[in-house]
Amino acid sequence: QVRLVESGGGLVQAGGSLRLSCAASGRSFSSYGLAWFRQTPGAGREFVAVISRGGGNIAYADSVKGRFTVSRDNAKNTVLLQMYSLKPEDTAIYYCAARNSPLITRRETDYNYWGQGTQVTVST
Repeated sequence: QVRLVESGGGLVQAGGSLRLSCAASGRSFSSYGLAWFRQTPGAGREFVAVISRGGGNIAYADSVKGRFTVSRDNAKNTVLLQMYSLKPEDTAIYYCAARNSPLITRRETDYNYWGQGTQVTVST
């Protein structure tokens, strides 16, 4: 089992940058694929990015490709989401999720563990 805690959200102007961090506690962090999702009021969770156990496989949603970068540090039990060129439509609660599998997936229902989320607000 793994517990996830996100941090780093906040208010930023359009065009700015933020870095989200997800700290994991529990055993075998390196056994988990990790993903970021986001959610706006009244909508379901939207896939943002995923990184495999060893970091060799990465995928992004088309809406963030070229602007966001996901990375992980297995020694520190941390996954990061670096966000550049933020847009107002990036405003959402961002969630970290984990799945004990070598395969990456964009499907929300494939993830077993979730953090509590961190709010990102991008102003015009």
